[in-house]
Amino acid sequence: MLKDMKTHCHLKPGQKGTRRLLEQYGKSLVCVRYRYDESRGIRLKTVEIIVEEKPWKQPRFKDGDIAPVLVGYDEIDLREQLRKLRARWSPEEKLWFIPYRLMRGTELENRIPEKC
Repeated sequence: MLKDMKTHCHLKPGQKGTRRLLEQYGKSLVCVRYRYDESRGIRLKTVEIIVEEKPWKQPRFKDGDIAPVLVGYDEIDLREQLRKLRARWSPEEKLWFIPYRLMRGTELENRIPEKC
């Protein structure tokens, strides 16, 4: 329904046409839109408001990135798991390198060194 309507006006809080809504919603008000439904011949006023705000930690790696994994020499099962996933061992850095998409959500994700 809304996607068939045309939006002619996109107003920021404080502009003419938003003052009453700004009093009602305060700092939660993001924008006001006027939409026109030509088939029914009506104008709709819609508001976008913030309903929740909480901290968000941006992921350090994207799915296509190669991420380092720290695995101890005595952790044979984990090393075998990395070999099966075709991870690459770097003897200079003493780290395994694997595409992040293969380890996302697994135990390996917790083994990414902090300094990387």
